[in-house]
Amino acid sequence: MGATEPVRGDSGEAGVVASGPGGLLDVLNVAAVLLDSEGRIDLWSPQAETLFGYSAEEALGQYAGQLLIDKEHLDTVLELFAQVMRDGESWAGVFPVRHKDGSSRLVEFRNMRLQDDQRDYWALGLATDQATLRGVERNLSLSAQMVSQSPIGLGMLDTDLRYIAVNPAEERMNGVPAAEHIGRHVHEVLPFLDQSFEGAMREVLASGVPILDQYTVGRTAADPDNDHAWSISFYRLESPNGKVLGVATSSVDVTDRHRAVEEQRRTALTLQRSLLPHPPPQRPGLDVAYRYRPAQATIEIGGDWFDVIPLNGDKTALVVGDVMGSGVGAAATMGQLRTATRTLADLDLPPDQVLHHLDHITDGLDTIATCVYAVFDPHTAQCHVSLAGHLPPVLLRPDGTRELLDLPTGAPLGGCGISFDSTSIDFRPGDQLVLYTDGLVETRDQPIDARLEALLDVLDDPNRSLGATCDLLLHTLRHSGEHDDAALLIARAGPGPAGEAISKE
Repeated sequence: MGATEPVRGDSGEAGVVASGPGGLLDVLNVAAVLLDSEGRIDLWSPQAETLFGYSAEEALGQYAGQLLIDKEHLDTVLELFAQVMRDGESWAGVFPVRHKDGSSRLVEFRNMRLQDDQRDYWALGLATDQATLRGVERNLSLSAQMVSQSPIGLGMLDTDLRYIAVNPAEERMNGVPAAEHIGRHVHEVLPFLDQSFEGAMREVLASGVPILDQYTVGRTAADPDNDHAWSISFYRLESPNGKVLGVATSSVDVTDRHRAVEEQRRTALTLQRSLLPHPPPQRPGLDVAYRYRPAQATIEIGGDWFDVIPLNGDKTALVVGDVMGSGVGAAATMGQLRTATRTLADLDLPPDQVLHHLDHITDGLDTIATCVYAVFDPHTAQCHVSLAGHLPPVLLRPDGTRELLDLPTGAPLGGCGISFDSTSIDFRPGDQLVLYTDGLVETRDQPIDARLEALLDVLDDPNRSLGATCDLLLHTLRHSGEHDDAALLIARAGPGPAGEAISKE
């Protein structure tokens, strides 16, 4: 709150607001002493009793000089008193005062002449311990230097989220002079900020719990033609007695890191997309739709893949996998595993054997991956499925019944050396098999069982087109700013080997 602003109560009307103990004046313990024209003590504050040791009963009526000043300094102090009373000029300075316990301490004084309605003169003395005052001054000076010279942008806002102070770094970041910040709402100065930032500041004001490293991208008057990125933290400001004064912000310009991350993200995404099928070949007795969605919030893309692989005898292999990690390295590893999977598929091995060999290959790549590998035979209307630490597929029947397949989960690929199992399921015309990576269903705030139930709830219409089902799943289960990519593949059995054309719908 600025010094020129009226004090406001909870109702918003101007008025007097009491402050509790613990404020700056309490820290300084400022004592007030009123002397008559002869130098006798006429008023004695409780702080004076604390500072000098004498109770009011002991001090009132006494000559202040004789009570508080050693003889060697008495003449000087009396001359100063006479000068203030004669000229009316205030005097401020330091001199030693004798405490009741006999010790001597330096006290910071400010003395001024007062006049009452009888035109009589009085002397008001305000005093505080010099060591305490010097400590406060040093702390304030250090704080001021740190704020003014910090490369981190610092801002202080009142409880209405209007600026009361900014440091030079914040001024440069925002491209707005400090004077044009004062009294303006944060969105008036920084219109690019998302409303969630105001919500974050109000949350900090209410709870007192800091919010750290909130990431934002936008433009300011400092560089209106280019995006910049900042990591912003929020802290509640409180007085020593706990009164909420407002909120402080600290902003670190992370534009260079942001641009490097974006470049790495674009590279990983380009590599990822170049390695995914475009579109899969038409297969007998099978209709397929698929989607891939990269992570939105970070560079955490590159590890998910899917594939549709033609096999001998009109059979088709369906693959969905997820390499742990992110970025270009994960995308490159994914490409190696996809190539290895296609090579193994050409050998017409059962799914468990394909995963066995992929396990050894993944161990050599020094990474971990999960995978679901399924082989559909349109002549037998059978689908053989094997998992390597992957989430279970969903089987959707034409009558609308759907279930998570109860299959042996297996271990992730990566050198565990354990065996894998294949399970055969009936896969007749109209049946749908939904394969996906964890990026479709996992969140940070809900258990996986609840998310899998939500997946089943969305699959409520077996007559919906496969492409529409893919889009509905992504729209319903994925949220903006997801930190993981997602791959999704849905296959529906056709009437027979003559089949329907494969669709990318």
